[in-house]
Amino acid sequence: MAPSSKWQVFPRDTRGTAAIEFAGAAMLLLIGLLNAVDLSFYALKRMDVENAAEIGAQAAWKACSDSAKLPATLNCSGLNAAITTAIQATSLGTSVSLASGYPSESYYCVDSSNALQPVGSLSSKPADCSSVGNASTSPGDYVQVQVTYPYKPLFGLTVLGASGLTSISMTSWMRLG
Repeated sequence: MAPSSKWQVFPRDTRGTAAIEFAGAAMLLLIGLLNAVDLSFYALKRMDVENAAEIGAQAAWKACSDSAKLPATLNCSGLNAAITTAIQATSLGTSVSLASGYPSESYYCVDSSNALQPVGSLSSKPADCSSVGNASTSPGDYVQVQVTYPYKPLFGLTVLGASGLTSISMTSWMRLG
C-alpha cells in the first residue's frame, strides 16, 4: 500500500474508538472513587477527633469533679495532665493535642429557651440563676475541652485536597459540678 493511501484510510478506522471512550469514562469514575475514599477517611478521622474531645472532657470530670477542686482550672492541679493523657490514649496517639487556651471553664445556667448562658465568674460562683430568669436553680460549673489534629487529605485532586484543609478541631463540654 502506498503511503498516501494509508493516510486516506486512517480517518475512517474506528477500531479503537471504544477504548478511547472507556479511558475517558474511567478517568471520571476514578476521580469520583478518589473523592469517596478521601471523604471517608476524613469522616473517620473527624469521628476519632470528636471521640478524643469527649474522652478529654470525661477525664476532666473524673479527675476534678470533687467539689473541693472546683473550679477545676483554678483548683485542680492535674487537670491538663489528665486531659492530655486521655486524649492521647485514643487511636490518634500523640498526633492529637489540646488546643491553645483550653480547657476553659465557667458557670452556666439554663435560660427560658433551654440554652446554656454564662453567668458570674470563676472567682465567685453566683448563688442562683436569677440573672437568666431562673432563680430556683443553681449554676453549673462546665469545662470545655477542644482538641486539634493535623490532617492532610490522601489525594490532591479531590475536593478535600483542593479545600486546603490542614487540621480537624472538635470541642466537648462536661458539667463538673
